[in-house]
Amino acid sequence: MREALFGKPLADGRVQCRLCPHECVIAEGKRGRCNARGVRDGHLVSLVYGQVAALNVDPIEKKPLYHFYPGSAILSLGTQGCNFSCAFCQNWQLSQTEVPSRETTPEQLVEMAQAHGSVGLAYTYSEPIVAYEFVKDCAALACEMDLKNVLVTNGFIEQEPLAELLPLIQAANVDLKSIRDDFYRRVCGGRLAPVQETLQMMKNVIHLEVTHLLVTGETDSEEDVQELVSWVSEALGKDTPLHLSRYFPQYRFDAEATPANSLERAFACAKEQLDYVYVGNATLDGGQGSNTMCPACGAGLIEREGYRTRTRGLSAEGSCKVCGHQVVITSQSPLP
Repeated sequence: MREALFGKPLADGRVQCRLCPHECVIAEGKRGRCNARGVRDGHLVSLVYGQVAALNVDPIEKKPLYHFYPGSAILSLGTQGCNFSCAFCQNWQLSQTEVPSRETTPEQLVEMAQAHGSVGLAYTYSEPIVAYEFVKDCAALACEMDLKNVLVTNGFIEQEPLAELLPLIQAANVDLKSIRDDFYRRVCGGRLAPVQETLQMMKNVIHLEVTHLLVTGETDSEEDVQELVSWVSEALGKDTPLHLSRYFPQYRFDAEATPANSLERAFACAKEQLDYVYVGNATLDGGQGSNTMCPACGAGLIEREGYRTRTRGLSAEGSCKVCGHQVVITSQSPLP
């Protein structure tokens, strides 16, 4: 347990948490909506500081990040808790319930990353924002050791704490759950506008990729996909990688898994406006949705088979070997 940032004491003894847009007002001994921050002895505290509930060395493509050190491994960690309550959550055991954890220090995590040849640390699995203080301390130490920091997040955070954290972060994948505010409120327990603000702030200062889960009957309509893709193109830029991910029944949702034709339709729609579009949790015919192609000439740049990555069409400067188009990518794969 560690004293938390962005707490405002109130006259009645409660404390308001100003980390995320919920701005929970928390009484003594209680927790906020995220279940990770609470009030103890009149102070706002992090209840998950150093409490790592999931820890693995993953391919960076699993985050998913396809344009940030492709082919690299990254030490990935998560605590419990989330400031959303998505009824379809694909990782609800970690985000919505109490799970065993192991006390771990930032120093230990950095040492693990170095020992495993990791490119850095990824804060993922559940929502890293609710473990803000721990993430910030880990990220600061990782930067000192020349390691990269990656956020995999729902993007639901106030602008002040985000602005303080971003100088320590090099890349993020933000889950844009819907282009409809009603969906955020009704299904996720959140709001759309703060997520859009986060995306725009991130795009200006770090490497950014976006994931959108196509939830059957909820976010997979042609109209919704078209509007979401248009917003990404106009607000973030057509060079922003978009990952369209297949939904499977989980937690409180029992709708069928995203049909293949919905994925194909969404992929085709997104490709009309965006340079880099991928499909996760499924494979399209002909390997579409996995490989990185040059948006200028169509030449193959990076081939992917599962999490195996092979860079073939990029020059050392990160441009297409065929036409010279400069590709939006932070580093090339260490693989041949």
